[in-house]
Parts: sequence; structure tokens; C-alpha cells
Amino acid sequence: MIARRARLGLVLSVAMLAGCSSGQSGPSAHLSTPSSGPADASPAAAAAPDLLPGMPPPLSSTDVYAATRELSPTVADQPTRVYVPNSESNTITVIDPDSFQVVDTFPSGGREPQHVVPSYDLQMLYANNDLPIGSGSLLPIDPRTGKPGDPIPVRDPYNMYFTPDGRYALVVAEADRSLDLYDPHTWEKLRDIPVPDCTGVNHMDFTADGRTALVSCEFSGRMAVVDIANLSLLRMIDLPGGHSGMPQDVKLAPDGRTFYVADMMANGVYTFDAKTFDNTGFVETGAGTHGLYVTRDSARMLITNRKEGSISVWDFATNKLLDTWHIPGGGSPDMGNLSADGRVFWVSGRNHGEVYAIDIVDWKLLARIPVGRGAHGLTIWPQPGRYSTGHTGVMR
Repeated sequence: MIARRARLGLVLSVAMLAGCSSGQSGPSAHLSTPSSGPADASPAAAAAPDLLPGMPPPLSSTDVYAATRELSPTVADQPTRVYVPNSESNTITVIDPDSFQVVDTFPSGGREPQHVVPSYDLQMLYANNDLPIGSGSLLPIDPRTGKPGDPIPVRDPYNMYFTPDGRYALVVAEADRSLDLYDPHTWEKLRDIPVPDCTGVNHMDFTADGRTALVSCEFSGRMAVVDIANLSLLRMIDLPGGHSGMPQDVKLAPDGRTFYVADMMANGVYTFDAKTFDNTGFVETGAGTHGLYVTRDSARMLITNRKEGSISVWDFATNKLLDTWHIPGGGSPDMGNLSADGRVFWVSGRNHGEVYAIDIVDWKLLARIPVGRGAHGLTIWPQPGRYSTGHTGVMR
């Protein structure tokens, strides 16, 4: 299916709530309601007048994802494909989402590919090879052809983001405990932001004004607050679970007031005030909470629970967990993203060497597709939006 410039239908409304309730439900969630959220948001509270210089102005003061309803004309010649990094097989699998068939598999150009990351300008995909320690590479993939180029030497790229002004590629150098800043065109390293007390630095998201990032530290049960405008570490935050915590994905709420942080050991999601960075609550979701994905209409968030093979649904308007749906026959949902129309959630089965295509309107498993071992941070591409801040396609 060729990507087209069109207003995308928002399929996630009443049908989504009804569909989720019809799935297999998990135990009732124990909620500690966040002190702030979309239910009491106002335009003044969410407005970001002092933007990171060079960052495209938000289309809405109350929805940071308002621009993610429409495909950019710059991706019109890019066919829709699912790109899967297989960390244990050192390969990239390419899937046609219309036929659910694997159409290509090629070497990742390095060891242990972790995520496939869309570039800021939407014109290239990069598979992150973070081994061997002390080296590493990015494998460029042309989204027009689905074919790889030559690997680019980049040290320790476990994950990768882009500053909201597009100036830097932010390579998450996990083993080095550093956020390394590269020119996103020449791939010359320009500088770094050391995070020495952030063991296992891995995921992040940016405030609505683009000036600050909240970063997870997987192996130390902590979060780092990073000043993007001045390229410096501001502070470290200990999670309530202490060093036993294992924070993973980070996602900003549509109204820009709350950060959500998945914790794989706490089996739920922490909430943080996006202005003060105070911890404001915790939501129990399921065993092995891992990935966070805002729906195309900005109404809800999908939460993957890898250890129990389930997906929870959070409602931003009510600040409540709606339900939890279990993959029929089990699975290990990890990282992925939504189809451009928002109806199908594509997610890797990390421990099963497979990919799941899940209809999140009718809540049914459409396909279970065998891929390589250790399927990890897949993306479906193209995605609607003006620019990518990285990971598996966080768009604004």
C-alpha cells in the first residue's frame, strides 16, 4: 500500500472501548490517580510559549500529537512496510502489512540490532546495532525501496532520538552511560551529555516545549532529567521501587502535563509532573510493563505487558485504566507502533521470535508472523506527523 497524503480517519472512539471490553480481561487495576492530567487540563496549562529554538510550533496548545493525524507529503513515495530488528539473529525482517507476509530479510550490518528509528526528516530509517561494546553502527534503510545501505560507525547506539529542533541525533549509549550528540546528516559526533548515575540509559521523551527530556535508567531504578536547550544533566530521580525498578518506555501525555514511565519490575506505569518532574502516581497494568503508544486520536494509550502477553488501555480523559487484553495463545509484546490509520497495532514478540498484528477496534489478533530471534523495536512506516523524535516512530 503506497502512503498517500490524506486526512486519516480516527477509528478509535466508542468502538475501541467496546472492543477492549470484549477481549480477555486481566485482574482489576490498582490505581493511584495522578494529581494532574488531561481531565483537568486547560489551554493555558498546556501552552508552551518558550519553545526550544528551531522547533516547529505545536499545532495545538492542548495536544502535542495534533500533527499526527496526517501523512506528510514528503513520505508519499514510501510504501508501507513493517521493519523488525531481530536482536539475537542480527537481521532485519521486512513485512508487507497488507498481506502479513515477510517480503525480505537482510543482515543488520552489525551485532544486536535493537530498534529501527525513523529520521527527523522522515527520509531514512536506522537500525541500531549496539554491539560489540566500544563500537557499534547504524544501518540506514531507504524507506522508498526497503533496502539497506552501508553501516555507519556510531558508538554504542542502543537507541536513538532526535532533538525536537532537528539539530542533533541523540544516540543513547547505554554501556557508556551517555547521550551522544551527532550531526544527523554527516554522523560526526559533536558532543555528549554524560549520565554516569543512569545505569542502563535507554528510553526518553521530550516536554511539550522541547526544552527538557525525561530519560529512563533501566538497571538502576532511576530517571534522569536532561536540559535539551543547554545540553546538560539537570537532576536524577529515584523511583519509589528503588534499585529494584526497571524503567522502560517514556511517553508524554497529549496535554503535555504528565509523563508516563513503564516499569518492567513494578508491573505498571509511574506518572510524573512534566513541569516539576515530581512522581505523582502509579498504575498497575500487568507483568513486565514495557512499551507505551498513544492512539492516533490522542484519546488513549496502549501499554504492553511483556511477561504476561497482554496489552492494557489507558484513557487520558478519565485518567483510568479501561481494560487489559491478552494475546490468544500467549506472547511477549515488546515494542512496535500503530498503522497510519490507527487501527492495527504492530508489536514484536520479544521472547517468541514473532510479530503480532492486533486490531485494536475489534480487539482481535489478525496475524502472528514468525521472524528472527529476539524481535525487538520494530516500526511500521511511514507514520503520520511532521517530524520524528526517534525511537520506533514518536511523531509530532
